[in-house]
Amino acid sequence: MSDNKTDRPEVPDGAGRPAGSTGSTDPNRSTDSGAASPSPSASSASPQAAAQTPGSGEAAQRASTDSPESASTITPDAAGADSSGGGTDEEPPTAQAAASASTVSEAAGEAAQAREEAERAVARQAAEAAARAAATGAGKPQVPIEVAAAADREVPAPTPGTAKPTATEAAAPRAGAAPAGFGQAPDFSAQNPPPPGALPPESPRYLRPSDSAWSVFGRIVAARARQLFDRAGQRITQRTLRIGVSARIFHPEPGAQGLRGKTLQYLEESIAHWVMSRDVIVFMIPTVGHQGMLHPSNIRLRDYAKHLDGLLLQGGADVSPQTYAEVAPRPEWPGDRVRDMYELELLHEFVESGKPVLGVCRGCQLINVAFGGSLYQDIATDVPTAGVHVSEHYDQHRHAITFPEGSSLASMFPGRREAIVNSIHHQAVKTLGRDLTVEAVSAGDGLIEAVRYRRAPFVVGVQWHPEFHRAGGPELLDCTPLLDNFLRSARETRF
Repeated sequence: MSDNKTDRPEVPDGAGRPAGSTGSTDPNRSTDSGAASPSPSASSASPQAAAQTPGSGEAAQRASTDSPESASTITPDAAGADSSGGGTDEEPPTAQAAASASTVSEAAGEAAQAREEAERAVARQAAEAAARAAATGAGKPQVPIEVAAAADREVPAPTPGTAKPTATEAAAPRAGAAPAGFGQAPDFSAQNPPPPGALPPESPRYLRPSDSAWSVFGRIVAARARQLFDRAGQRITQRTLRIGVSARIFHPEPGAQGLRGKTLQYLEESIAHWVMSRDVIVFMIPTVGHQGMLHPSNIRLRDYAKHLDGLLLQGGADVSPQTYAEVAPRPEWPGDRVRDMYELELLHEFVESGKPVLGVCRGCQLINVAFGGSLYQDIATDVPTAGVHVSEHYDQHRHAITFPEGSSLASMFPGRREAIVNSIHHQAVKTLGRDLTVEAVSAGDGLIEAVRYRRAPFVVGVQWHPEFHRAGGPELLDCTPLLDNFLRSARETRF
Protein backbone atom coordinates (compact mmCIF):
# COMPACT_ATOMS: atom_id res chain seq x y z
CA MET A 1 0.00 0.00 0.00
CA SER A 2 2.96 2.36 0.47
CA ASP A 3 3.69 2.33 -3.29
CA ASN A 4 0.19 3.56 -4.10
CA LYS A 5 0.15 6.65 -1.78
CA THR A 6 0.03 10.06 -3.51
CA ASP A 7 2.28 13.07 -2.83
CA ARG A 8 -0.82 15.32 -2.25
CA PRO A 9 -3.04 13.50 0.16
CA GLU A 10 -5.46 16.50 0.41
CA VAL A 11 -6.55 16.11 -3.21
CA PRO A 12 -9.15 13.35 -3.81
CA ASP A 13 -8.31 10.49 -6.04
CA GLY A 14 -8.67 11.40 -9.71
CA ALA A 15 -9.71 15.02 -9.09
CA GLY A 16 -6.50 16.98 -9.37
CA ARG A 17 -3.92 14.45 -10.43
CA PRO A 18 -1.82 15.35 -13.49
CA ALA A 19 -2.52 13.66 -16.75
CA GLY A 20 -0.51 10.54 -17.49
CA SER A 21 -0.01 9.63 -13.83
CA THR A 22 -1.11 6.18 -12.68
CA GLY A 23 -1.76 4.56 -9.38
CA SER A 24 1.05 1.97 -9.83
CA THR A 25 4.76 2.36 -10.26
CA ASP A 26 5.35 -1.17 -11.44
CA PRO A 27 7.20 -1.06 -14.75
CA ASN A 28 6.09 -4.58 -15.69
CA ARG A 29 2.43 -3.64 -15.62
CA SER A 30 0.89 -4.13 -19.06
CA THR A 31 -1.35 -1.60 -20.80
CA ASP A 32 -3.95 -1.95 -23.53
CA SER A 33 -3.01 0.11 -26.61
CA GLY A 34 -0.77 2.38 -24.48
CA ALA A 35 -3.66 3.48 -22.20
CA ALA A 36 -4.91 2.26 -18.86
CA SER A 37 -8.36 0.79 -18.56
CA PRO A 38 -10.89 3.09 -17.03
CA SER A 39 -12.17 2.12 -13.62
CA PRO A 40 -15.45 2.78 -11.92
CA SER A 41 -13.73 4.67 -9.15
CA ALA A 42 -12.13 7.08 -11.61
CA SER A 43 -15.37 7.55 -13.48
CA SER A 44 -17.22 8.27 -10.29
CA ALA A 45 -14.57 10.70 -8.95
CA SER A 46 -15.46 13.53 -11.30
CA PRO A 47 -19.18 13.54 -10.47
CA GLN A 48 -18.32 13.47 -6.81
CA ALA A 49 -15.93 16.43 -7.19
CA ALA A 50 -18.50 18.38 -9.14
CA ALA A 51 -21.10 17.58 -6.52
CA GLN A 52 -18.80 18.73 -3.75
CA THR A 53 -18.30 22.13 -5.46
CA PRO A 54 -20.35 24.77 -3.56
CA GLY A 55 -21.16 26.78 -6.68
CA SER A 56 -20.05 27.79 -10.12
CA GLY A 57 -18.30 30.91 -8.69
CA GLU A 58 -15.96 28.79 -6.58
CA ALA A 59 -15.37 26.53 -9.53
CA ALA A 60 -14.53 29.52 -11.68
CA GLN A 61 -12.19 30.85 -9.01
CA ARG A 62 -10.45 27.50 -8.65
CA ALA A 63 -10.21 27.19 -12.42
CA SER A 64 -8.70 30.67 -12.73
CA THR A 65 -6.09 30.06 -10.07
CA ASP A 66 -5.16 26.49 -10.93
CA SER A 67 -3.18 25.56 -13.99
CA PRO A 68 -5.49 24.92 -16.95
CA GLU A 69 -3.63 21.78 -17.80
CA SER A 70 -4.07 20.31 -14.33
CA ALA A 71 -7.70 21.44 -14.02
CA SER A 72 -9.20 20.42 -17.32
CA THR A 73 -6.92 17.95 -19.07
CA ILE A 74 -8.17 14.41 -18.44
CA THR A 75 -6.66 11.53 -20.29
CA PRO A 76 -8.04 8.01 -20.66
CA ASP A 77 -5.16 6.77 -18.50
CA ALA A 78 -6.18 8.97 -15.62
CA ALA A 79 -9.83 8.22 -16.16
CA GLY A 80 -9.28 4.47 -16.24
CA ALA A 81 -6.93 4.18 -13.30
CA ASP A 82 -8.16 3.50 -9.82
CA SER A 83 -6.53 4.40 -6.58
CA SER A 84 -4.61 1.14 -6.43
CA GLY A 85 -3.26 1.42 -9.95
CA GLY A 86 -5.10 -1.64 -11.21
CA GLY A 87 -7.86 -1.88 -13.76
CA THR A 88 -11.38 -3.21 -13.12
CA ASP A 89 -12.70 -6.47 -14.49
CA GLU A 90 -16.33 -5.98 -13.47
CA GLU A 91 -17.58 -4.50 -16.81
CA PRO A 92 -16.73 -5.36 -20.38
CA PRO A 93 -14.12 -3.21 -22.10
CA THR A 94 -16.64 -1.79 -24.52
CA ALA A 95 -19.01 -0.61 -21.78
CA GLN A 96 -16.15 0.75 -19.76
CA ALA A 97 -14.83 2.73 -22.75
CA ALA A 98 -18.26 4.22 -23.40
CA ALA A 99 -18.72 5.24 -19.77
CA SER A 100 -15.22 6.66 -19.68
CA ALA A 101 -15.80 8.71 -22.85
CA SER A 102 -19.04 10.19 -21.51
CA THR A 103 -17.42 11.04 -18.22
CA VAL A 104 -14.46 12.70 -19.93
CA SER A 105 -16.71 14.76 -22.18
CA GLU A 106 -18.80 15.90 -19.20
CA ALA A 107 -15.69 16.85 -17.22
CA ALA A 108 -14.21 18.70 -20.21
CA GLY A 109 -17.45 20.65 -20.74
CA GLU A 110 -17.66 21.61 -17.07
CA ALA A 111 -14.01 22.69 -17.07
CA ALA A 112 -14.44 24.82 -20.22
CA GLN A 113 -17.59 26.41 -18.78
CA ALA A 114 -15.82 27.17 -15.49
CA ARG A 115 -12.87 28.65 -17.37
CA GLU A 116 -15.16 30.92 -19.42
CA GLU A 117 -17.01 32.05 -16.31
CA ALA A 118 -13.70 32.80 -14.59
CA GLU A 119 -12.47 34.86 -17.56
CA ARG A 120 -15.74 36.81 -17.67
CA ALA A 121 -15.57 37.48 -13.91
CA VAL A 122 -11.98 38.72 -14.15
CA ALA A 123 -12.84 40.98 -17.12
CA ARG A 124 -15.91 42.35 -15.30
CA GLN A 125 -13.88 43.09 -12.14
CA ALA A 126 -11.17 44.86 -14.20
CA ALA A 127 -13.81 46.97 -16.04
CA GLU A 128 -15.48 47.96 -12.76
CA ALA A 129 -12.12 48.92 -11.22
CA ALA A 130 -11.19 51.02 -14.27
CA ALA A 131 -14.58 52.77 -14.20
CA ARG A 132 -14.21 53.58 -10.49
CA ALA A 133 -10.69 54.92 -11.04
CA ALA A 134 -11.83 57.09 -13.97
CA ALA A 135 -14.81 58.44 -11.99
CA THR A 136 -12.91 59.26 -8.80
CA GLY A 137 -9.53 60.05 -10.40
CA ALA A 138 -7.82 58.15 -7.61
CA GLY A 139 -4.69 56.33 -8.64
CA LYS A 140 -4.23 53.68 -11.28
CA PRO A 141 -5.94 50.28 -11.56
CA GLN A 142 -4.53 47.67 -9.24
CA VAL A 143 -2.90 45.65 -11.95
CA PRO A 144 0.72 44.78 -12.44
CA ILE A 145 2.77 47.57 -14.06
CA GLU A 146 5.76 47.19 -16.32
CA VAL A 147 8.15 49.97 -17.32
CA ALA A 148 8.43 50.36 -21.06
CA ALA A 149 12.05 51.14 -21.75
CA ALA A 150 11.48 52.56 -25.22
CA ALA A 151 8.85 55.16 -24.24
CA ASP A 152 9.96 55.60 -20.61
CA ARG A 153 6.43 55.19 -19.36
CA GLU A 154 4.32 52.76 -17.38
CA VAL A 155 1.99 50.35 -19.15
CA PRO A 156 -0.16 47.60 -17.64
CA ALA A 157 1.22 44.07 -17.97
CA PRO A 158 -0.84 41.70 -20.10
CA THR A 159 -3.09 39.35 -18.16
CA PRO A 160 -3.06 35.63 -18.88
CA GLY A 161 -4.93 34.87 -22.01
CA THR A 162 -4.37 38.33 -23.60
CA ALA A 163 -1.77 39.23 -26.20
CA LYS A 164 1.11 41.55 -25.26
CA PRO A 165 1.22 44.92 -27.04
CA THR A 166 3.47 45.18 -30.01
CA ALA A 167 6.58 47.43 -30.07
CA THR A 168 4.73 50.08 -32.11
CA GLU A 169 1.82 50.14 -29.66
CA ALA A 170 4.18 50.33 -26.67
CA ALA A 171 6.15 53.23 -28.19
CA ALA A 172 3.03 55.24 -29.14
CA PRO A 173 2.32 58.09 -26.64
CA ARG A 174 -0.69 57.56 -24.46
CA ALA A 175 -3.29 60.36 -24.03
CA GLY A 176 -2.57 62.32 -20.84
CA ALA A 177 0.77 60.57 -20.24
CA ALA A 178 3.83 62.57 -19.13
CA PRO A 179 6.48 63.20 -21.79
CA ALA A 180 9.67 61.19 -21.93
CA GLY A 181 12.13 62.18 -19.22
CA PHE A 182 9.49 63.90 -17.06
CA GLY A 183 10.47 64.01 -13.38
CA GLN A 184 14.16 63.37 -13.95
CA ALA A 185 16.75 65.65 -12.30
CA PRO A 186 17.95 68.46 -14.62
CA ASP A 187 21.42 68.30 -16.03
CA PHE A 188 22.99 71.72 -15.34
CA SER A 189 26.22 70.81 -17.06
CA ALA A 190 24.56 70.31 -20.43
CA GLN A 191 25.07 73.00 -23.08
CA ASN A 192 21.87 74.12 -24.82
CA PRO A 193 22.76 76.79 -27.39
CA PRO A 194 19.90 78.50 -29.25
CA PRO A 195 19.00 76.94 -32.56
CA PRO A 196 20.43 78.51 -35.73
CA GLY A 197 18.47 81.56 -36.85
CA ALA A 198 16.91 82.21 -33.43
CA LEU A 199 18.92 85.43 -32.87
CA PRO A 200 18.78 88.34 -35.33
CA PRO A 201 21.93 88.72 -37.37
CA GLU A 202 22.16 92.47 -36.53
CA SER A 203 20.76 95.06 -34.12
CA PRO A 204 17.05 96.05 -34.41
CA ARG A 205 16.20 98.72 -36.94
CA TYR A 206 14.83 101.11 -34.30
CA LEU A 207 18.36 101.49 -32.88
CA ARG A 208 20.77 103.83 -34.59
CA PRO A 209 24.19 102.48 -35.62
CA SER A 210 25.88 105.00 -33.34
CA ASP A 211 23.63 104.29 -30.34
CA SER A 212 25.25 103.45 -27.06
CA ALA A 213 23.67 102.42 -23.78
CA TRP A 214 23.97 105.96 -22.41
CA SER A 215 22.44 107.61 -25.47
CA VAL A 216 19.44 105.29 -25.36
CA PHE A 217 19.07 105.90 -21.62
CA GLY A 218 19.21 109.66 -22.20
CA ARG A 219 16.44 109.50 -24.77
CA ILE A 220 14.31 107.45 -22.38
CA VAL A 221 14.76 110.02 -19.60
CA ALA A 222 13.99 112.90 -21.99
CA ALA A 223 10.81 111.21 -23.22
CA ARG A 224 9.69 110.61 -19.65
CA ALA A 225 10.36 114.22 -18.72
CA ARG A 226 8.36 115.46 -21.73
CA GLN A 227 5.47 113.27 -20.69
CA LEU A 228 5.50 114.66 -17.14
CA PHE A 229 5.67 118.26 -18.38
CA ASP A 230 2.83 117.64 -20.81
CA ARG A 231 0.66 116.31 -18.02
CA ALA A 232 1.45 119.28 -15.82
CA GLY A 233 0.74 121.66 -18.70
CA GLN A 234 -2.59 120.01 -19.38
CA ARG A 235 -3.62 120.33 -15.75
CA ILE A 236 -2.74 124.02 -15.77
CA THR A 237 -4.27 124.95 -19.11
CA GLN A 238 -7.39 122.83 -18.74
CA ARG A 239 -8.26 124.13 -15.30
CA THR A 240 -11.38 126.29 -15.24
CA LEU A 241 -10.57 130.00 -15.33
CA ARG A 242 -11.18 132.12 -12.25
CA ILE A 243 -12.10 135.71 -12.95
CA GLY A 244 -12.33 138.30 -10.20
CA VAL A 245 -14.82 141.18 -10.41
CA SER A 246 -14.36 144.32 -8.35
CA ALA A 247 -17.15 145.10 -5.90
CA ARG A 248 -19.63 147.93 -5.97
CA ILE A 249 -19.83 149.69 -2.64
CA PHE A 250 -22.97 150.98 -0.94
CA HIS A 251 -21.93 153.28 1.87
CA PRO A 252 -24.11 153.75 5.00
CA GLU A 253 -26.56 156.59 4.82
CA PRO A 254 -26.24 159.23 7.53
CA GLY A 255 -28.67 158.55 10.37
CA ALA A 256 -29.95 155.31 8.73
CA GLN A 257 -30.72 152.24 10.81
CA GLY A 258 -30.61 148.53 10.08
CA LEU A 259 -29.08 147.37 6.79
CA ARG A 260 -28.86 150.89 5.41
CA GLY A 261 -26.53 151.73 8.26
CA LYS A 262 -24.01 149.07 7.09
CA THR A 263 -21.47 149.09 4.27
CA LEU A 264 -22.64 146.81 1.45
CA GLN A 265 -20.47 145.33 -1.29
CA TYR A 266 -22.33 143.76 -4.19
CA LEU A 267 -22.03 142.46 -7.73
CA GLU A 268 -24.37 143.43 -10.56
CA GLU A 269 -26.01 140.31 -11.98
CA SER A 270 -25.66 141.02 -15.71
CA ILE A 271 -21.86 141.47 -15.66
CA ALA A 272 -21.38 138.20 -13.75
CA HIS A 273 -23.62 136.24 -16.12
CA TRP A 274 -21.88 137.72 -19.17
CA VAL A 275 -18.50 136.42 -17.95
CA MET A 276 -19.91 133.05 -16.86
CA SER A 277 -21.39 132.51 -20.32
CA ARG A 278 -17.91 131.25 -21.31
CA ASP A 279 -17.89 128.58 -18.53
CA VAL A 280 -15.59 130.39 -16.13
CA ILE A 281 -15.88 130.91 -12.37
CA VAL A 282 -16.57 134.44 -11.16
CA PHE A 283 -15.46 135.78 -7.76
CA MET A 284 -16.37 139.13 -6.33
CA ILE A 285 -13.27 140.65 -4.75
CA PRO A 286 -14.14 142.51 -1.53
CA THR A 287 -12.19 145.36 -0.04
CA VAL A 288 -9.56 144.39 2.52
CA GLY A 289 -8.93 146.13 5.80
CA HIS A 290 -5.95 144.89 7.75
CA GLN A 291 -6.64 147.61 10.33
CA GLY A 292 -10.28 146.67 10.76
CA MET A 293 -11.54 147.04 14.29
CA LEU A 294 -13.77 143.96 14.24
CA HIS A 295 -11.90 141.41 12.11
CA PRO A 296 -8.24 142.17 11.44
CA SER A 297 -6.68 140.05 8.65
CA ASN A 298 -3.37 139.56 6.88
CA ILE A 299 -5.03 139.02 3.48
CA ARG A 300 -4.01 141.56 0.83
CA LEU A 301 -5.32 142.39 -2.61
CA ARG A 302 -2.14 140.95 -4.08
CA ASP A 303 -3.30 137.56 -2.78
CA TYR A 304 -6.34 137.83 -5.04
CA ALA A 305 -4.13 138.86 -7.95
CA LYS A 306 -1.93 135.83 -7.28
CA HIS A 307 -4.71 133.22 -7.22
CA LEU A 308 -7.14 134.66 -9.81
CA ASP A 309 -6.60 134.60 -13.57
CA GLY A 310 -8.03 137.99 -14.55
CA LEU A 311 -9.76 141.14 -13.29
CA LEU A 312 -12.94 142.83 -14.49
CA LEU A 313 -13.68 146.35 -13.26
CA GLN A 314 -17.45 146.83 -13.33
CA GLY A 315 -19.41 150.09 -13.61
CA GLY A 316 -20.95 152.16 -10.89
CA ALA A 317 -20.43 155.52 -9.23
CA ASP A 318 -18.29 158.30 -10.72
CA VAL A 319 -14.54 158.42 -10.23
CA SER A 320 -13.83 161.07 -7.59
CA PRO A 321 -12.17 164.28 -8.92
CA GLN A 322 -9.71 164.04 -6.02
CA THR A 323 -8.29 160.89 -7.59
CA TYR A 324 -6.94 162.87 -10.59
CA ALA A 325 -6.24 166.06 -8.56
CA GLU A 326 -9.28 168.13 -9.50
CA VAL A 327 -12.21 169.66 -7.64
CA ALA A 328 -15.85 168.71 -8.19
CA PRO A 329 -17.79 171.56 -9.84
CA ARG A 330 -21.03 170.47 -8.22
CA PRO A 331 -21.54 168.87 -4.79
CA GLU A 332 -23.81 166.14 -6.19
CA TRP A 333 -20.88 164.65 -8.15
CA PRO A 334 -18.35 163.79 -5.47
CA GLY A 335 -17.60 160.35 -6.82
CA ASP A 336 -16.49 157.40 -4.66
CA ARG A 337 -13.04 158.04 -3.28
CA VAL A 338 -13.03 154.88 -1.16
CA ARG A 339 -13.81 152.69 -4.12
CA ASP A 340 -11.21 154.55 -6.24
CA MET A 341 -8.41 153.71 -3.81
CA TYR A 342 -9.54 150.07 -3.55
CA GLU A 343 -9.80 149.53 -7.33
CA LEU A 344 -6.57 151.38 -8.17
CA GLU A 345 -4.61 149.10 -5.85
CA LEU A 346 -6.39 146.06 -7.30
CA LEU A 347 -5.62 147.21 -10.87
CA HIS A 348 -1.92 147.71 -10.20
CA GLU A 349 -1.61 144.31 -8.46
CA PHE A 350 -3.06 142.51 -11.48
CA VAL A 351 -0.95 144.49 -13.94
CA GLU A 352 2.23 143.73 -11.98
CA SER A 353 1.23 140.04 -11.90
CA GLY A 354 0.90 140.05 -15.70
CA LYS A 355 -2.82 139.20 -15.48
CA PRO A 356 -5.35 140.70 -17.96
CA VAL A 357 -7.74 143.52 -16.96
CA LEU A 358 -11.00 144.53 -18.63
CA GLY A 359 -12.74 147.79 -17.56
CA VAL A 360 -16.41 148.50 -18.25
CA CYS A 361 -17.76 152.10 -18.17
CA ARG A 362 -16.38 153.36 -14.84
CA GLY A 363 -13.61 150.78 -15.26
CA CYS A 364 -12.49 152.45 -18.52
CA GLN A 365 -12.34 155.86 -16.79
CA LEU A 366 -10.40 154.35 -13.85
CA ILE A 367 -7.79 152.82 -16.18
CA ASN A 368 -7.23 156.24 -17.77
CA VAL A 369 -6.88 157.88 -14.36
CA ALA A 370 -4.59 155.11 -13.08
CA PHE A 371 -2.02 155.98 -15.77
CA GLY A 372 -2.18 159.76 -15.23
CA GLY A 373 -5.17 160.79 -17.37
CA SER A 374 -8.12 163.01 -16.48
CA LEU A 375 -11.90 163.08 -17.10
CA TYR A 376 -14.69 165.33 -18.20
CA GLN A 377 -16.72 165.53 -15.01
CA ASP A 378 -19.92 166.26 -16.98
CA ILE A 379 -20.07 165.90 -20.77
CA ALA A 380 -23.04 168.24 -21.22
CA THR A 381 -21.27 171.03 -19.28
CA ASP A 382 -17.66 170.52 -20.41
CA VAL A 383 -18.44 169.62 -24.08
CA PRO A 384 -21.63 171.46 -25.13
CA THR A 385 -21.30 170.27 -28.75
CA ALA A 386 -21.19 166.62 -27.74
CA GLY A 387 -24.11 164.33 -28.21
CA VAL A 388 -26.22 162.85 -25.49
CA HIS A 389 -24.48 159.93 -23.73
CA VAL A 390 -26.86 159.34 -20.84
CA SER A 391 -30.63 159.10 -20.56
CA GLU A 392 -33.39 158.18 -18.15
CA HIS A 393 -33.92 155.06 -20.23
CA TYR A 394 -30.59 153.78 -18.87
CA ASP A 395 -29.69 150.55 -20.75
CA GLN A 396 -32.02 151.43 -23.62
CA HIS A 397 -29.99 154.48 -24.65
CA ARG A 398 -27.41 153.96 -27.46
CA HIS A 399 -25.20 155.71 -30.00
CA ALA A 400 -22.70 154.85 -32.76
CA ILE A 401 -18.94 154.34 -32.43
CA THR A 402 -16.10 153.89 -34.93
CA PHE A 403 -12.86 151.86 -34.70
CA PRO A 404 -9.65 153.67 -35.69
CA GLU A 405 -7.45 152.06 -38.30
CA GLY A 406 -5.01 149.57 -36.75
CA SER A 407 -6.72 149.37 -33.35
CA SER A 408 -7.02 146.01 -31.57
CA LEU A 409 -10.82 146.32 -31.53
CA ALA A 410 -10.82 146.65 -35.32
CA SER A 411 -8.99 143.28 -35.49
CA MET A 412 -11.48 141.74 -33.02
CA PHE A 413 -14.38 142.78 -35.25
CA PRO A 414 -13.03 142.35 -38.80
CA GLY A 415 -14.98 144.03 -41.57
CA ARG A 416 -16.68 146.49 -39.26
CA ARG A 417 -15.73 150.17 -38.92
CA GLU A 418 -18.88 151.29 -37.08
CA ALA A 419 -21.16 149.74 -34.47
CA ILE A 420 -24.05 150.64 -32.18
CA VAL A 421 -23.36 150.41 -28.43
CA ASN A 422 -25.21 151.11 -25.21
CA SER A 423 -24.34 154.45 -23.54
CA ILE A 424 -24.82 155.19 -19.82
CA HIS A 425 -22.21 157.79 -18.75
CA HIS A 426 -22.11 161.52 -18.13
CA GLN A 427 -18.31 161.50 -17.65
CA ALA A 428 -15.72 160.68 -20.33
CA VAL A 429 -11.95 160.49 -20.96
CA LYS A 430 -10.49 163.98 -21.25
CA THR A 431 -6.70 163.70 -21.16
CA LEU A 432 -5.34 160.33 -22.29
CA GLY A 433 -3.08 158.61 -19.78
CA ARG A 434 0.50 157.55 -20.53
CA ASP A 435 1.11 154.50 -22.66
CA LEU A 436 -2.58 154.36 -23.59
CA THR A 437 -3.97 154.18 -27.12
CA VAL A 438 -7.48 155.00 -28.38
CA GLU A 439 -9.44 151.93 -29.47
CA ALA A 440 -12.83 153.46 -30.28
CA VAL A 441 -14.45 156.92 -30.50
CA SER A 442 -17.99 158.26 -30.58
CA ALA A 443 -19.20 158.67 -34.18
CA GLY A 444 -20.99 161.99 -33.63
CA ASP A 445 -18.68 163.98 -31.33
CA GLY A 446 -15.36 162.12 -31.28
CA LEU A 447 -15.31 161.40 -27.52
CA ILE A 448 -13.03 158.48 -26.55
CA GLU A 449 -15.06 155.32 -26.03
CA ALA A 450 -12.28 152.70 -25.54
CA VAL A 451 -8.60 152.64 -24.47
CA ARG A 452 -5.78 150.06 -24.25
CA TYR A 453 -2.57 149.99 -22.21
CA ARG A 454 0.34 149.16 -24.49
CA ARG A 455 2.75 147.77 -21.89
CA ALA A 456 0.63 144.84 -20.79
CA PRO A 457 -0.70 141.77 -22.60
CA PHE A 458 -4.31 142.80 -22.11
CA VAL A 459 -5.48 145.94 -20.27
CA VAL A 460 -8.51 147.31 -22.13
CA GLY A 461 -11.34 149.66 -21.10
CA VAL A 462 -14.64 150.24 -22.96
CA GLN A 463 -17.04 153.07 -22.11
CA TRP A 464 -20.19 151.10 -23.00
CA HIS A 465 -21.85 148.13 -21.22
CA PRO A 466 -21.31 144.95 -23.27
CA GLU A 467 -23.28 142.87 -20.74
CA PHE A 468 -26.50 144.60 -21.87
CA HIS A 469 -26.00 144.13 -25.61
CA ARG A 470 -27.49 140.68 -26.06
CA ALA A 471 -30.75 141.70 -24.41
CA GLY A 472 -30.73 145.07 -26.23
CA GLY A 473 -31.37 143.61 -29.68
CA PRO A 474 -29.47 142.44 -32.79
CA GLU A 475 -28.52 146.00 -33.80
CA LEU A 476 -26.18 146.32 -30.83
CA LEU A 477 -22.56 145.15 -31.17
CA ASP A 478 -22.05 141.51 -30.12
CA CYS A 479 -19.11 141.85 -27.72
CA THR A 480 -18.41 138.11 -27.43
CA PRO A 481 -15.05 138.50 -29.31
CA LEU A 482 -13.98 141.06 -26.70
CA LEU A 483 -14.77 138.60 -23.89
CA ASP A 484 -13.04 135.74 -25.69
CA ASN A 485 -9.83 137.75 -26.16
CA PHE A 486 -9.86 138.69 -22.47
CA LEU A 487 -10.29 135.07 -21.37
CA ARG A 488 -7.71 133.83 -23.88
CA SER A 489 -5.15 136.22 -22.40
CA ALA A 490 -6.14 135.03 -18.91
CA ARG A 491 -5.47 131.44 -19.91
CA GLU A 492 -2.11 132.27 -21.48
CA THR A 493 -0.84 134.34 -18.55
CA ARG A 494 -2.15 132.25 -15.69
CA PHE A 495 1.26 130.72 -14.81
